[in-house]
Amino acid sequence: MRQTLLLWLGVILITTIFVGCQDDQGATADRQISKAVLDRIWEMGFSNADVQKIDEGYLVEGDIILTDEDLQISIDPITLRIAETEQYRTNNLVTGLPRTITVSMDSQLNGTAGYSAALDACIARYNAQNLQITMIRSGTSGGDIHLKKQPGNYLASSGFPTNSGNPYSQVKMNSNAIGNGNSSTFINYCATIMAHEIGHCIGFRHTDYMNRAYSCGGSPVNEGDGGVGAVLIPGTPSGPDAQSWMLACISNLENRPFNNNDKTALGYLY
Repeated sequence: MRQTLLLWLGVILITTIFVGCQDDQGATADRQISKAVLDRIWEMGFSNADVQKIDEGYLVEGDIILTDEDLQISIDPITLRIAETEQYRTNNLVTGLPRTITVSMDSQLNGTAGYSAALDACIARYNAQNLQITMIRSGTSGGDIHLKKQPGNYLASSGFPTNSGNPYSQVKMNSNAIGNGNSSTFINYCATIMAHEIGHCIGFRHTDYMNRAYSCGGSPVNEGDGGVGAVLIPGTPSGPDAQSWMLACISNLENRPFNNNDKTALGYLY
């Protein structure tokens, strides 16, 4: 079954990571979110369907957090490319390379079966690429990226790098929805979700940004470009990329280690 890293309770479809996008701008969004905010989200190149208001700002595309500060970023009028299913990054990236990024995980997740092993596996996936970013664990608090348990109607969520070049600082994991276990199947599945969210933290958007129907099903929707926040990474494919770790939707217990195109994208940026 398909899950979106925003798994609406009872619906195992991950919408970009995870809610099926709609052509109607914001038709299903929370009524308390103003049209101005929804329009701004759309202008920045994100879907504004099913937007949720959260403490940090707004949850879009099922697992991406946009803060009020993000919404103030100036729009680059240049359209970089409108694509099909290619690798995309955000305008902001992690700077100060080479750099060590510490990753912590709260005690609740750390004590849940499979999560500590999954984080080790996630970090190992990144470090095996010999990037200018090296990730290390740093206990149950204080990491540059902190994983925390958070109930909700999604599997996991995170945001994008800051204007100052730091990774987004938090990944929320809904362990109640993800599940738990010590089998290698579950650990690899959980590691894939963690690696996906950390991918957002260092500047990656969904691989099927322009057509979430590719991994989530439903009708194809072109969200528009806006020239901001969806920069094509050279050397990545213009056709479907079935196993990318940054696809919007994931099947239950699916394992997606980095494929060759993912490795190209990671190597190009870092």
